[in-house]
Amino acid sequence: MKNSRTGSLLLLHLIVFIFGFTGVLGRLIESSSDILVVWRMIIAAVTIGIFSYATRKINKSLLVNFVPYALTGLIIALHWVTFFEAIKVSNVSVALACFSSSALFTAILEPLIFKRKIDKFELFAGSLVVVGLLLIFSFESDYKLGIMLAIVSAFLASLFTTINGRFIKNDNPYRISLVEMMAGAVGMLIWVGINGKIGPEMIYLPTSDWMWLIVLGVICTAFAFVASVNVMKELTPFTVSLTINLEPVYGIILAFLIFGASEKMTPGFYGGTVLILGALFLNALHKKGRLQKLNPLRKRSTLG
Repeated sequence: MKNSRTGSLLLLHLIVFIFGFTGVLGRLIESSSDILVVWRMIIAAVTIGIFSYATRKINKSLLVNFVPYALTGLIIALHWVTFFEAIKVSNVSVALACFSSSALFTAILEPLIFKRKIDKFELFAGSLVVVGLLLIFSFESDYKLGIMLAIVSAFLASLFTTINGRFIKNDNPYRISLVEMMAGAVGMLIWVGINGKIGPEMIYLPTSDWMWLIVLGVICTAFAFVASVNVMKELTPFTVSLTINLEPVYGIILAFLIFGASEKMTPGFYGGTVLILGALFLNALHKKGRLQKLNPLRKRSTLG
């Protein structure tokens, strides 16, 4: 049992490392953000579809709840476009640091969608995130557009994650993800078609782009999703949420190692980033304490 938990924890860190590497891939891939997202979603949909049907994970028609899942898929597509565009107009470090603000938006959106009371501590942690963002914005004024795009991406990420939190209570995560990837891919194809990009430029990409797109679609999207579902069987939500907060740390370190001086930022940027990450860890610890208080109450009600 202990070995199983250790294996799951190592797998979780690998998943978070992969998520951090996604930002690096956004810079390595030369194609525009919209074309990048088209292929990411197509490759991910095909991979998840093959895996799901080969392992019989999906037993229900994809048409059930198709519309809400499809609309969420469009939100995911827009989230990825803004995220990768933030990287292309600034750099990986700025995009990942500002993307961490999704915790602030989640603190606001979750009570609205799940109809629960607003947690004052979450708002306090969110205010620390805002201060961190203001620090980054004031010291990295050359990257204003990238910062704003990353914040929009963070909002969209918290929105679709919170919505999926409701979907997952009543449905199979593989079916939800497959519909979302398919709908997002179709939506993005329509978008690039409107912009006149469906043609040779969409297919005849550099060889390196195709290689990184396959890594992005198969490993960073399909595999990471399936693996993240499996680790939840062994690890607590607290362990998962705390470890996922390391994503920008892994990503910023990787970007610095790969791209060198172009990822070197001002002390103000790192101060703001530390403040944001500190707020995320404090919030995770707060949630753990809240769950520990609730568990004895649940045990009593079960015994009664």
